Amino acid sequence: MQPQAFYRAVADDFSAVDGIIKKQLTSRVPLVSKIGDYITSAGGKRLRPLLVLLCGKALGREGDDLRLLAATIEFLHTATLLHDDVVDMSGMRRGRSTANAMWGNAPSVLVGDFLYSRSFEMMVELGSMPVMKILSQATRIIAEGEVLQLSKVRDASTTEETYMEVIRGKTAMLFEASTHSAAALCEATPEQAEALRTFGDHLGVAFQLVDDLLDYKGDAETLGKNVGDDLAEGKPTLPLIYTMREGTPEQAALVRKAIQKGGIEDLESIREAVDASGSLEYTAQLARDYVARAIKCLDALPASEYRDALVELSEFAVARTH
Repeated sequence: MQPQAFYRAVADDFSAVDGIIKKQLTSRVPLVSKIGDYITSAGGKRLRPLLVLLCGKALGREGDDLRLLAATIEFLHTATLLHDDVVDMSGMRRGRSTANAMWGNAPSVLVGDFLYSRSFEMMVELGSMPVMKILSQATRIIAEGEVLQLSKVRDASTTEETYMEVIRGKTAMLFEASTHSAAALCEATPEQAEALRTFGDHLGVAFQLVDDLLDYKGDAETLGKNVGDDLAEGKPTLPLIYTMREGTPEQAALVRKAIQKGGIEDLESIREAVDASGSLEYTAQLARDYVARAIKCLDALPASEYRDALVELSEFAVARTH
């Protein structure tokens, strides 16, 4: 599947969003602009602003405010990336050094704060209280999700239910905020707004499930990050949780010890265990189920090339290899 197809539907708007991002990164402090430009030019998929554009245009919206909302969402996302990399002590993202590896933790955290602040200035410029309510609540929930995940590091007793709560907060919430805020900006019907909110949630859950799957199935060059990063940090993600629950006693003990200890000394043994236990297929099937439910939500939108692009984007989210 070629991702260019769903970008092509909003190509001009996407270019305009890039222009807004560059303009809004301007700061009287050169290091702010330098770090901001470094992370926003890292070649990410920019799926969240893409969702804003596709949902808005599927609802018949045109104009600069939709583009500004898309850029606002990207700023929120980029701020979370800067902070996450510091918390996780990550050295690589999207195939190159993280900002904290290049400039240190303090500048990365502070530039993340700058991006959060700038995003709220952009929300004020939009002048939509419903949009501001959605995005301000989302920002809080994302922070809570990250703290919940942090509290579960090296906790081998973490359940699938708690894991789902974590990923709904830290990942799916911004997908949901992207689609829901687009609906609010377009003054969609209550039915359409709820359908798009649910669509974003289900798509975001599927996206994170695939991310966690690839941590044991992918390779560093394709992923653009180190394989086994989650294991190194002692994060109990679904492939590990399922292996402890459904695997052999030996597989469960191996995984439990690895989570409690952290590090990747036993990475190959862990990868073999999660594969043999069926956890990779379980995680992949759950992702496919969520995407199918997400696509069903799109029935609330009128038929258009933008709705078709949203379907293609959803299918890509579970078929991707990085």
